[in-house]
Amino acid sequence: MDPSNLSSLPEETSEEEPQHISAFSSVPPRPAAQASSKFSPLEWSGYFDQEDDITFPGSNDVYHVYKAGAEGPVVFCLHGGGYSGLSFALSASKIKEKARVVAMDLRGHGKSITENDIDLSIETLCNDVLAVIKAMFGDSPPAIVLVGHSMGGSVAVHVAAKKEIRSLAGLVVVDVVEGTAMASLIHMQKVLSSRMQHFSSIEKAIEWSVKGGSLRNIESARLSIPSTLKYDDSKKCYIYRTRLEETEGYWRGWYEGLSEKFLSCPVPKLLLLAGTDRLDRSLTIGQMQGKFQMEVVRHTGHAIQEDASDEFASLILNFIARNRIGPHGIEIPGLRRPQQ
Repeated sequence: MDPSNLSSLPEETSEEEPQHISAFSSVPPRPAAQASSKFSPLEWSGYFDQEDDITFPGSNDVYHVYKAGAEGPVVFCLHGGGYSGLSFALSASKIKEKARVVAMDLRGHGKSITENDIDLSIETLCNDVLAVIKAMFGDSPPAIVLVGHSMGGSVAVHVAAKKEIRSLAGLVVVDVVEGTAMASLIHMQKVLSSRMQHFSSIEKAIEWSVKGGSLRNIESARLSIPSTLKYDDSKKCYIYRTRLEETEGYWRGWYEGLSEKFLSCPVPKLLLLAGTDRLDRSLTIGQMQGKFQMEVVRHTGHAIQEDASDEFASLILNFIARNRIGPHGIEIPGLRRPQQ
């Protein structure tokens, strides 16, 4: 979550969880959509290949993931605060041609349900991601490229810095920089409270996100916005799924020391920005020293992966190719890998 762009962050809710409900059925019933609407919701299945629930013995927590692709390294995507895994849907439909994609709903977001949806501390979020990766891939994971947008970018950096993923082959951070984020924290609550809070229909929420400028790609908004909402029976309207305004105590932890952590991660790194003015001093020096690759994607808002999904997908695939990241790690030409 980039505090300077919080207008693009839908949010609300900690759902009351019956014992071990499947996340597939966690979306509340809603009034029938107008099929002819320019802003009617789109199904994830046109972009990802499957969705899945990740659960753990002795826990009622359910982590929802979307998956696409059949071969190549795994591009593991972490969304920003108030978004969901479907924020990467349009990009995934292109990336999956040459790599596998996993997009996770972090706790308190999308279809994931935990016993404490408000605990968005960086440590808790990192532990969630590591647990899901271990549950999905076991002790011999394929090559993994962590991709994180905004708050998810912070999570990706912290996960990479722990050095617990032995097969980590790359790190991509999307539109979040420590300097800008820390300076903007003071304005966060005001920005959150100034957003429209209630919607009479999902179509209205999609329309508001596009016309309000938080998302610039209607197709992506039709895919991702529905997963950021829940239906409130008492108010008879849609409200935000994630209660970001209640997580203020964790915000500094997302961004403090982020630049140095990013620079110290011992894997190929890519920083994608919507504008060069977001670079802070540490990153400017690091970039001049060639410590990471940086690309500025112009004419987009904060959600680069949604607003310019084709360009985003191309940048991810080019990063993988440039760093010779294969299904099992860095591929060295002429070196034959032993059979597993």
